[in-house]
Amino acid sequence: MRSSTKNLSLLVLAAGMGSRYGGLKQMDPVGPNGEAVLEYSVYDALQCGFNEVIFVLRREFEEPFREQVLSRFSRFIPTITVFQDLNDLPGKFTLPEGRRKPWGTGHAVWCARKALKQPFIAINADDFYGRNAFQHAAWFFSRPGVEKIPAFMMAGFQLANTLSEHGPVSRGICRTDDRGMLQKVEEWLGIEEFPDGIASHYSKLSETHRFTGEETVSLNFWGLTPTVIPLLEQRFYAFLEKKIGDQKAEFYLPDAISDIVSHFEATVAVLPTKDRWLGITYREDKPSVTRAIANLVQTGDYPSNLWGSGGIFSASTPHN
Repeated sequence: MRSSTKNLSLLVLAAGMGSRYGGLKQMDPVGPNGEAVLEYSVYDALQCGFNEVIFVLRREFEEPFREQVLSRFSRFIPTITVFQDLNDLPGKFTLPEGRRKPWGTGHAVWCARKALKQPFIAINADDFYGRNAFQHAAWFFSRPGVEKIPAFMMAGFQLANTLSEHGPVSRGICRTDDRGMLQKVEEWLGIEEFPDGIASHYSKLSETHRFTGEETVSLNFWGLTPTVIPLLEQRFYAFLEKKIGDQKAEFYLPDAISDIVSHFEATVAVLPTKDRWLGITYREDKPSVTRAIANLVQTGDYPSNLWGSGGIFSASTPHN
């Protein structure tokens, strides 16, 4: 049964290019009825009482996205689409010649600013987070008055539950205080599991850095409120002043939030989950993700058809 909480939006960041994957992995089917990974996030959010889904897209992807993904469930769910436009820049800035790469996840959230009217969870379209993270978010934003102050949350995953069998990954390693409040997110590149343990050979100290696997990592599951928008804009403005000429530079949401926290402009509660993350970083990851979801269907965690017979809306009336 779906619970009913206060207004809470799901903001799905689906404008990435998927360069390592070699295609639009946001729309690639992994479920037994052709569901994409993001559909499981939408399903979990609805189970936890979210009442709206906002998708951030690239404009050139809109038509195939509507046909292949949104058409499956939009008649049941209030949805909004906004675009991560390279030309959507604050203040004096204009798009530099030759820029083709999106500006990053921080910019994607900022591009949705006009649609964000209530607390929201920002997630990646190509990550499977598990229902526990959404339950944490629903609980956090059910507290009275939380939307009036810059009090945010983050779902924290164990590093060992977030690795790929097919190559290195980048992860934001989180440092928290004794109350579980975020102090810093530090990006580490090239993390892999080797026969002798988990390590990164891309250390900033030019040496191998080893991990226990129990470290808390950010996978871009952020519980935010509209109060974050001016804070993001300040940082995006500063980013552009320094790096607008760098064709590859991206304005990352974890970096921005880490800076916001370091300046005591907001708090972020890190709510740990031991659910296994599933993600498609490389094309070779898809079979294992497909198998894992099939197992979750077999154990009854999800129906075999999210939006059809036996799914969440099998006995529901479409929204107006």
